Amino acid sequence: MTTISERLQAVHRRLAEACARAGRSVDSVTLLAVSKTQPADALRAAHAAGQRAFGENYVQEGLAKIEALGDLRRELEWHLIGPLQSNKTRVVAEAFDWVHSLDRLKIAQRLSEQRPAWAAPLQVCLQVNISGEASKSGLAPAEVPALAQAVAALPRLRLRGLMAIPEPAGDEAAQRRPHRALRELLEALRQQGLALDTLSMGMSADLEAAVLEGATLLRVGSAIFGARG
Repeated sequence: MTTISERLQAVHRRLAEACARAGRSVDSVTLLAVSKTQPADALRAAHAAGQRAFGENYVQEGLAKIEALGDLRRELEWHLIGPLQSNKTRVVAEAFDWVHSLDRLKIAQRLSEQRPAWAAPLQVCLQVNISGEASKSGLAPAEVPALAQAVAALPRLRLRGLMAIPEPAGDEAAQRRPHRALRELLEALRQQGLALDTLSMGMSADLEAAVLEGATLLRVGSAIFGARG
């Protein structure tokens, strides 16, 4: 049975090969270990193998792990990548470093108001429903520019870029299309004067396609921690 360290090394090899194909530096992509349903000990093992950024889908589960790994707080970066309800904004603003799933101004305003003055600005991405799936949350592409301008103006937040969870696709060419659309949307926002640098896209099954289209944050779970039971 492979260890978390071995799986992490394998993901880094895939990442390095994808960056080489894309003509990009490996340093231009951050690997985010998606740790939902994983026990704190599994995250400790990933940390021991060099992993520093972790993504949680559920607020309460994430908070419990942040507390359990409190001795490593200065070394770890915590990203909320799942949905956020308005009644959970305060604890997220206080505990997390990043939020990837913003799709409403009300939530952004609450996070801005509730981010502690002593903390660095909360790093945020807007979630885009890039494949137009009825079952997925996120903004329609046409809704993104207005919200991006509004969020960028809020204090205590720093708008970094866009996040998407594209519809699964079988081959690399099909996988690349939604990632390309997200990149083009980011480039359009930059032309409107927004200083954005983050594309949160790509997971275990399609990280190569995402890197080829400019991903800067890869959200990888099962390839690091193994399939969830």
